[in-house]
Amino acid sequence: MADAAIESGKNAGKKANYLKVLNRKGLWNGKVFLDHSAVDDPRSWLVPRVIFVNSMSDLFHKDVSLTFIKKIFDTMNACPQHTFQVLTKRPERVAELGGKLTWGPNIWMGTSVEDSTVRHRVRYLQQVPARVRFLSVEPLLGPISNLALKGIHWVIAGGESGPGARPMDPDWARQIRDRCIQRGVPFFFKQWGGVNKKAAGRVLDDRTWDEMPQITSVTSGAQMNGRQPAHRMAV
Repeated sequence: MADAAIESGKNAGKKANYLKVLNRKGLWNGKVFLDHSAVDDPRSWLVPRVIFVNSMSDLFHKDVSLTFIKKIFDTMNACPQHTFQVLTKRPERVAELGGKLTWGPNIWMGTSVEDSTVRHRVRYLQQVPARVRFLSVEPLLGPISNLALKGIHWVIAGGESGPGARPMDPDWARQIRDRCIQRGVPFFFKQWGGVNKKAAGRVLDDRTWDEMPQITSVTSGAQMNGRQPAHRMAV
Protein backbone atom coordinates (compact mmCIF):
# COMPACT_ATOMS: atom_id res chain seq x y z
CA MET A 1 0.00 0.00 0.00
CA ALA A 2 2.73 2.42 0.93
CA ASP A 3 6.12 2.56 2.64
CA ALA A 4 7.36 -0.98 2.03
CA ALA A 5 4.13 -1.33 0.07
CA ILE A 6 4.22 -5.04 -0.64
CA GLU A 7 4.53 -7.93 1.75
CA SER A 8 6.26 -10.91 0.19
CA GLY A 9 3.39 -13.19 -0.75
CA LYS A 10 3.04 -16.80 -1.79
CA ASN A 11 3.75 -16.17 -5.45
CA ALA A 12 6.79 -14.91 -7.27
CA GLY A 13 4.99 -11.85 -8.62
CA LYS A 14 4.31 -10.40 -5.21
CA LYS A 15 7.84 -11.23 -4.09
CA ALA A 16 9.17 -9.29 -7.08
CA ASN A 17 6.99 -6.30 -6.18
CA TYR A 18 8.32 -6.39 -2.64
CA LEU A 19 11.89 -6.26 -3.86
CA LYS A 20 11.14 -3.12 -5.88
CA VAL A 21 10.97 -1.06 -2.69
CA LEU A 22 14.14 -2.38 -1.02
CA ASN A 23 17.69 -1.13 -1.38
CA ARG A 24 20.80 -3.31 -1.41
CA LYS A 25 20.79 -3.45 2.39
CA GLY A 26 17.24 -4.77 2.46
CA LEU A 27 15.84 -1.47 3.74
CA TRP A 28 12.99 0.59 2.29
CA ASN A 29 14.36 2.75 -0.53
CA GLY A 30 11.84 5.56 -0.07
CA LYS A 31 9.71 4.63 -3.06
CA VAL A 32 5.99 3.92 -2.80
CA PHE A 33 4.67 1.03 -4.87
CA LEU A 34 0.94 0.38 -5.17
CA ASP A 35 0.06 -3.18 -6.11
CA HIS A 36 -3.30 -2.74 -7.82
CA SER A 37 -3.38 -6.43 -8.71
CA ALA A 38 -3.79 -7.41 -5.05
CA VAL A 39 -6.60 -5.02 -4.12
CA ASP A 40 -9.41 -7.45 -4.93
CA ASP A 41 -7.82 -10.58 -3.41
CA PRO A 42 -10.09 -10.70 -0.32
CA ARG A 43 -13.18 -10.87 -2.51
CA SER A 44 -12.25 -14.45 -3.42
CA TRP A 45 -11.76 -15.55 0.20
CA LEU A 46 -15.12 -16.94 1.25
CA VAL A 47 -14.18 -18.21 4.71
CA PRO A 48 -14.21 -15.33 7.23
CA ARG A 49 -10.74 -14.10 8.16
CA VAL A 50 -9.15 -11.42 10.27
CA ILE A 51 -6.94 -9.58 7.78
CA PHE A 52 -4.06 -7.33 8.81
CA VAL A 53 -3.94 -4.93 5.89
CA ASN A 54 -0.64 -3.18 6.59
CA SER A 55 2.00 -5.72 7.53
CA MET A 56 4.83 -3.71 5.99
CA SER A 57 3.09 -0.62 4.73
CA ASP A 58 1.02 2.46 5.56
CA LEU A 59 -2.14 3.04 3.56
CA PHE A 60 -2.21 6.69 4.63
CA HIS A 61 1.27 7.66 3.47
CA LYS A 62 1.14 11.08 1.77
CA ASP A 63 2.02 9.55 -1.61
CA VAL A 64 -0.95 7.16 -1.59
CA SER A 65 -3.79 8.86 -3.43
CA LEU A 66 -7.31 9.13 -2.09
CA THR A 67 -8.43 7.23 -5.20
CA PHE A 68 -6.31 4.22 -4.25
CA ILE A 69 -7.38 4.41 -0.61
CA LYS A 70 -11.02 4.36 -1.74
CA LYS A 71 -10.33 1.22 -3.79
CA ILE A 72 -9.05 -0.51 -0.66
CA PHE A 73 -12.11 0.62 1.29
CA ASP A 74 -14.41 -0.56 -1.52
CA THR A 75 -12.94 -4.04 -1.20
CA MET A 76 -13.17 -4.05 2.59
CA ASN A 77 -16.79 -2.91 2.52
CA ALA A 78 -17.61 -5.50 -0.15
CA CYS A 79 -16.34 -8.29 2.13
CA PRO A 80 -18.38 -8.11 5.36
CA GLN A 81 -17.42 -11.71 6.14
CA HIS A 82 -13.88 -10.52 6.92
CA THR A 83 -12.55 -8.21 9.60
CA PHE A 84 -9.88 -5.79 8.36
CA GLN A 85 -7.31 -4.28 10.69
CA VAL A 86 -5.67 -1.15 9.26
CA LEU A 87 -2.68 0.34 11.07
CA THR A 88 -1.03 3.71 10.40
CA LYS A 89 1.55 6.07 11.85
CA ARG A 90 -0.29 8.92 10.12
CA PRO A 91 -3.67 9.18 11.89
CA GLU A 92 -3.82 12.90 11.13
CA ARG A 93 -4.37 12.01 7.47
CA VAL A 94 -6.98 9.42 8.41
CA ALA A 95 -8.83 12.09 10.40
CA GLU A 96 -8.58 14.45 7.42
CA LEU A 97 -9.94 11.91 4.92
CA GLY A 98 -12.26 10.02 7.25
CA GLY A 99 -15.42 11.77 6.10
CA LYS A 100 -14.69 10.85 2.48
CA LEU A 101 -14.50 7.12 3.22
CA THR A 102 -17.16 4.53 3.99
CA TRP A 103 -16.49 2.81 7.31
CA GLY A 104 -18.17 -0.57 7.46
CA PRO A 105 -18.34 -2.23 10.90
CA ASN A 106 -15.71 -4.74 9.76
CA ILE A 107 -13.02 -2.07 9.32
CA TRP A 108 -10.85 -1.56 12.40
CA MET A 109 -8.56 1.48 12.40
CA GLY A 110 -5.45 1.76 14.55
CA THR A 111 -2.35 3.85 15.08
CA SER A 112 1.10 3.09 16.48
CA VAL A 113 2.17 4.68 19.78
CA GLU A 114 5.72 3.58 20.59
CA ASP A 115 6.41 6.04 23.39
CA SER A 116 5.20 9.29 24.92
CA THR A 117 6.66 11.43 22.12
CA VAL A 118 3.94 10.27 19.71
CA ARG A 119 0.98 10.09 22.06
CA HIS A 120 -0.62 12.92 20.06
CA ARG A 121 -1.52 10.31 17.45
CA VAL A 122 -4.26 9.05 19.75
CA ARG A 123 -6.04 12.38 19.53
CA TYR A 124 -6.31 12.10 15.74
CA LEU A 125 -7.45 8.47 15.88
CA GLN A 126 -10.24 9.44 18.27
CA GLN A 127 -11.67 11.60 15.46
CA VAL A 128 -11.95 8.70 13.01
CA PRO A 129 -15.47 7.23 12.53
CA ALA A 130 -14.38 3.59 12.66
CA ARG A 131 -16.45 1.10 14.66
CA VAL A 132 -13.27 -0.16 16.32
CA ARG A 133 -10.29 2.10 17.02
CA PHE A 134 -7.15 0.45 18.38
CA LEU A 135 -3.65 1.32 19.53
CA SER A 136 -0.55 -0.67 18.68
CA VAL A 137 1.82 0.12 21.54
CA GLU A 138 4.54 -1.93 19.88
CA PRO A 139 7.42 -1.80 19.97
CA LEU A 140 7.02 -0.18 23.38
CA LEU A 141 10.17 1.93 23.69
CA GLY A 142 9.43 3.98 26.78
CA PRO A 143 6.90 4.64 29.52
CA ILE A 144 3.55 6.16 28.57
CA SER A 145 1.70 7.49 31.56
CA ASN A 146 -2.04 8.19 31.52
CA LEU A 147 -2.51 6.95 27.97
CA ALA A 148 -5.67 8.53 26.53
CA LEU A 149 -8.19 5.73 25.97
CA LYS A 150 -11.49 7.55 25.51
CA GLY A 151 -13.08 6.17 22.36
CA ILE A 152 -10.38 3.47 22.05
CA HIS A 153 -11.62 -0.12 21.87
CA TRP A 154 -8.44 -2.21 21.95
CA VAL A 155 -4.77 -1.90 22.91
CA ILE A 156 -1.95 -4.19 21.72
CA ALA A 157 1.42 -3.96 23.47
CA GLY A 158 4.74 -5.70 23.00
CA GLY A 159 8.49 -5.39 22.82
CA GLU A 160 10.75 -4.91 19.83
CA SER A 161 12.16 -8.06 18.22
CA GLY A 162 15.01 -8.96 15.89
CA PRO A 163 18.70 -8.06 15.72
CA GLY A 164 19.49 -4.96 17.76
CA ALA A 165 16.10 -5.02 19.49
CA ARG A 166 15.81 -2.40 22.23
CA PRO A 167 14.70 -3.86 25.56
CA MET A 168 11.28 -3.17 27.06
CA ASP A 169 11.03 -2.51 30.78
CA PRO A 170 8.33 -4.81 32.23
CA ASP A 171 6.90 -1.87 34.15
CA TRP A 172 6.17 -0.09 30.87
CA ALA A 173 3.98 -3.00 29.79
CA ARG A 174 2.32 -3.17 33.21
CA GLN A 175 1.59 0.54 33.01
CA ILE A 176 -0.31 0.07 29.74
CA ARG A 177 -2.11 -3.05 30.99
CA ASP A 178 -3.20 -1.41 34.23
CA ARG A 179 -4.47 1.63 32.35
CA CYS A 180 -6.55 -0.64 30.10
CA ILE A 181 -7.99 -2.49 33.08
CA GLN A 182 -8.83 0.82 34.74
CA ARG A 183 -10.61 2.07 31.64
CA GLY A 184 -12.23 -1.23 30.67
CA VAL A 185 -10.36 -1.52 27.36
CA PRO A 186 -9.39 -5.00 26.04
CA PHE A 187 -5.64 -5.57 26.33
CA PHE A 188 -3.53 -7.89 24.15
CA PHE A 189 0.09 -8.54 25.11
CA LYS A 190 1.81 -9.75 21.98
CA GLN A 191 5.40 -10.47 22.98
CA TRP A 192 8.41 -9.56 25.08
CA GLY A 193 10.46 -9.42 21.90
CA GLY A 194 14.23 -9.46 21.88
CA VAL A 195 16.61 -11.33 19.59
CA ASN A 196 14.75 -14.60 20.24
CA LYS A 197 11.13 -13.60 20.70
CA LYS A 198 9.88 -17.18 20.82
CA ALA A 199 12.11 -17.96 23.78
CA ALA A 200 11.07 -14.76 25.53
CA GLY A 201 7.41 -15.67 25.12
CA ARG A 202 4.40 -13.50 25.87
CA VAL A 203 3.50 -14.20 29.49
CA LEU A 204 3.01 -11.06 31.57
CA ASP A 205 2.70 -11.55 35.33
CA ASP A 206 1.94 -15.28 35.14
CA ARG A 207 -0.67 -15.15 32.39
CA THR A 208 -1.23 -14.39 28.73
CA TRP A 209 -3.38 -11.44 27.75
CA ASP A 210 -5.47 -12.21 24.66
CA GLU A 211 -8.34 -9.78 25.00
CA MET A 212 -10.00 -8.45 21.85
CA PRO A 213 -13.11 -6.40 21.11
CA GLN A 214 -16.28 -8.46 20.97
CA ILE A 215 -17.58 -7.70 17.51
CA THR A 216 -20.36 -9.67 15.84
CA SER A 217 -19.64 -10.85 12.31
CA VAL A 218 -21.98 -9.34 9.74
CA THR A 219 -22.58 -12.67 8.04
CA SER A 220 -22.18 -15.37 10.66
CA GLY A 221 -22.98 -13.70 13.96
CA ALA A 222 -19.83 -15.27 15.38
CA GLN A 223 -17.95 -13.48 18.16
CA MET A 224 -14.53 -12.12 17.18
CA ASN A 225 -13.24 -12.23 20.74
CA GLY A 226 -10.11 -14.35 21.01
CA ARG A 227 -9.55 -14.88 17.28
CA GLN A 228 -6.05 -14.35 15.96
CA PRO A 229 -5.24 -12.47 12.74
CA ALA A 230 -5.45 -15.17 10.09
CA HIS A 231 -4.14 -13.52 6.95
CA ARG A 232 -2.18 -10.52 5.80
CA MET A 233 -3.41 -8.52 2.85
CA ALA A 234 -0.54 -7.38 0.65
CA VAL A 235 -1.59 -4.55 -1.61
